[in-house]
Amino acid sequence: MLHVVLFQPEIPPNTGNIIRLCANAGAMLHLIHPLGFELSEARVKRAGLDYHDMACVREYPDLDAFYREQWLLRMFTISTRADNCYANIKFADGDAFLFGPETRGLPQSLLESVPSDQRLRIPMRPHNRSLNLSNAVAVVLYEAWRQQEFAGGN
Repeated sequence: MLHVVLFQPEIPPNTGNIIRLCANAGAMLHLIHPLGFELSEARVKRAGLDYHDMACVREYPDLDAFYREQWLLRMFTISTRADNCYANIKFADGDAFLFGPETRGLPQSLLESVPSDQRLRIPMRPHNRSLNLSNAVAVVLYEAWRQQEFAGGN
């Protein structure tokens, strides 16, 4: 199983879309608090539609709690400040992808806490704003799942 980790997500519809995405790709979603919303908010439910019950979603009070429980996962950070293109990586079952908050991205100290070859970026045109969070998650998650020949899909 692949793992999507959202560090302090802020925008409810993005998280709702990612819940739906993870349900469809068979990935587990990990949410690191504080969240910028309540999971029960209508905007989250509307974006996730009825997929909330089909997705595996875990919440953690902070990143340390996540690391204590999920320490075996190979962690990749996704950031516009990384040097390695996500498409050049050989992903494996059990990999985790850590994405930062929509308005500020991952803290530099968190980026530096993972090996440099596990800091990934999604290519884009110069001087553009970064992709929407749910789009960025979809790009990376589906590449990792594609490399696993869409195991469990149809």
